[in-house]
This record gives sequence, C-alpha cells and structure tokens, in this order.
Amino acid sequence: MRGLLVSGFAAIGAGSAAMLALHAGSDLDPLHSVISEYAFQPAGWLLPASLTSFAVGSVLIAEALRRAGAGRWVVVLLLAWAASMFLIGAFPTDRPGVPLSLSGGIHRYAAFAAFAVMPPAGLLLARARIRYAGAVRVLSGLALAALVLVVVPYVVRMAGVPLTNDDIPAGLTQRIVVVTELGVLALAGLSMLRPAPRAVRALAQA
Repeated sequence: MRGLLVSGFAAIGAGSAAMLALHAGSDLDPLHSVISEYAFQPAGWLLPASLTSFAVGSVLIAEALRRAGAGRWVVVLLLAWAASMFLIGAFPTDRPGVPLSLSGGIHRYAAFAAFAVMPPAGLLLARARIRYAGAVRVLSGLALAALVLVVVPYVVRMAGVPLTNDDIPAGLTQRIVVVTELGVLALAGLSMLRPAPRAVRALAQA
C-alpha cells in the first residue's frame, strides 16, 4: 500500500508543478481568469498534463484507501473526482465569447462534478476519524463554501443579469476550491501512512 501512496503523492506533486509552471509562464490575472483559460496560453499543454496527473494520483490513493478498508462511498467519490479531472483535461473549454460547444459543455459539467464530489469524500473520511480528520473537515468545509461562490455567478447569469469574470474574483474562488480539494486528497493519503488508532475499522463504516 505504501507504494501506491508514494506514487499517488508523486502524481499530485507532478500535477502541482505543472500547474505552477503554467501560471508562471502566463500573463493572465489569476484573480479573475479561471484556470480553464490557461489552455490557450503558449504552454497550455501543461493544463491537461496537470489535471491528468491529479486524476492518476486520486486513483492511486483511492485504491490505497480501498485496501485499507475504506467504505465504498469514499472510494467511489475519489474515483469520480479522478474521472472528472481527466475529462476536464481531455475536453478543453471554449475561448471567451464563443458559444458553448460539446467539448466546452463536457468540460464545464465535469468541473462542477469534480468540485462537488471531493467535499463529501472528505467529510466521510473525517467522520471515520482518520489521522488529520480535523484538517480534512476544515478543508472540506472551505471547499464547499468556495464552491457556492463559484456557482452563484452562473445562477446570476441565468437570471439575465450581465456579469463577467472581470466583475468578480472568479479565478480566486475557483483556485480556493482546487487547492482545498487537493489538500483533502493529500491528507487522505498521508493518513494511511500512519493510520490513527481505530481509524481502519472506522473507515469501513464511512
């Protein structure tokens, strides 16, 4: 199991490095520009590479949790997050101002699915009293709160109110979701390196 976890951490680290390199080589404003827009930068290929690495890391950590006795829902939610991450990278969004295409639609709804499934997985793990349960619970709560802030602008636009990402910190709220959810995933893996007392038995009930 340790090999799975180490490989999972390596994949998450590689994905994070690729994401940071993508941001460093771009002139976009991270406060207002959403991460998807970085696909159109000169080093845009780093975006799908990063997201695919995150997906691989999630699969490996999910398998480690399964072997440790984690409940079905925890494993399913982490695998759903991995699948969503892969789809986000495989189907790029549309350029700003272009009508929603099939690829853009898949990208959008896969992103929403990814954002929505990790907090419940984290809360289930926290309820099982894994090591770092308190931090996992806090990160899951922050991810949920930030997700609400991500969704609100879409609801406002559907109501007919013209609102652009320049009017709100759309990039910031999206990045909060991504960072907190990666934190949940990383802590889930770290908790298996040194399981807390009774955590393995509690995982089976999560």
